[in-house]
Amino acid sequence: MHASMLRKAGLVLLMALTLGGLAACDDDGPAEEAGENIDQAAENAGDSVEEMGEDVQDAAENAQN
Repeated sequence: MHASMLRKAGLVLLMALTLGGLAACDDDGPAEEAGENIDQAAENAGDSVEEMGEDVQDAAENAQN
């Protein structure tokens, strides 16, 4: 019976730590915000490069005609 109580207590503790960790993930700290800003900047740069490539391709096609 004692082992059963320890197992239940361990499970409750594990669940509490897991839920506490998930709740902490909702708060964006400065590092998280900086990472998101870097991701957004990289995405914007990729979009710009893609648009530039399309413009170059259009210009090349127009030059052939």
